[in-house]
Amino acid sequence: MRRTARRFVLPDLVSHCPYPQRSNLHAAPVARASEAWLLAEAKFAADRRDAFLGLKAGELTAACYPDADEEHLQVASDFMNFLFTLDDWSDEFDAEDAYGLGNCVMYALHDPVAFNTDKAAGKLAKSFFGRYRRTAGPGCTKRFIDTMDLFFKAVVQQAKDRSRGDIPALEEYIALRWDTSGCKPCFALIEYAAGIDLPEEVISDPTIRALEEATNSLVTWSNDIFSYNVEQARHDTHNMIAVIMHRHNVGLQEAVDFVGTLCKASIDRFEHDRQLIPSWGPEIDRDVAVYVRGLQNWIVGSLHWSFESTRYFGMEGASIKKHRIVKLLPKHHDHHGFCTRSIDPSHIAQ
Repeated sequence: MRRTARRFVLPDLVSHCPYPQRSNLHAAPVARASEAWLLAEAKFAADRRDAFLGLKAGELTAACYPDADEEHLQVASDFMNFLFTLDDWSDEFDAEDAYGLGNCVMYALHDPVAFNTDKAAGKLAKSFFGRYRRTAGPGCTKRFIDTMDLFFKAVVQQAKDRSRGDIPALEEYIALRWDTSGCKPCFALIEYAAGIDLPEEVISDPTIRALEEATNSLVTWSNDIFSYNVEQARHDTHNMIAVIMHRHNVGLQEAVDFVGTLCKASIDRFEHDRQLIPSWGPEIDRDVAVYVRGLQNWIVGSLHWSFESTRYFGMEGASIKKHRIVKLLPKHHDHHGFCTRSIDPSHIAQ
């Protein structure tokens, strides 16, 4: 019988990442303004408010969009705080409520001016996306809306799996997780923040797609590693480590090492594929270079932010970043603790 693990060692992803850390010069004031923006509408209880402030989504935004001006960084930061809040809300929703949450937000994205709602999710979406559309090009606007639709469809499927206690096969999980990660709309924000709008022939190019997939994989699989401890404590199995342990009957450290290998391979693949980018002429090539640097910023920014936020490691992020040892948290007594309702979906969405 396999001994129950009490700790695990993180793979050294930070050292494997060759890109420099950067941060937007408007980081602090924009981050605080964005937190105030969301808190004014979300009406969190005290414990949720503390957890939200420890998230530091504004700092993540500043690291991923370091060259954005203050106006565009504010919209990006507002979205990032909103996206994490959507993730937390949907974790407590059943499939029907998750579907309603998605509908409310998508109505707001399709028409942030005419759509009327008194629900928090809809009002927040109207606010940030109304500002997004003032300067965003038609291509990245459509891409943002389309990828948010994919996000909500995946979140509904996640809720169905959760209610049934299903753990999908690895291939099914990978396809679903690429959308529940929320990375795809964040990539549309790269265009928005930089004031560019890439032609469809560029976005649909296989090499650009491969670079996006490598970035999504690194951000998503590293997040599965960093979030595993808090998720296992609440019996949440929407995590590649949990999937591999369950489906392939391996121990915790072996599963962590496997996912870590995938993360490192994603960085290597990104570096390889960026050498294969075709040319579309000087002007478009400049915009493509900006976009690819934006993907690079997401790789390095998300890795370092994961230890700065309290979301995954509490106040021990700096120490864990150094020694990479994570002690397992005790599991919640309620097996379905992560689903226990502490919020009323009717106050948040239609």
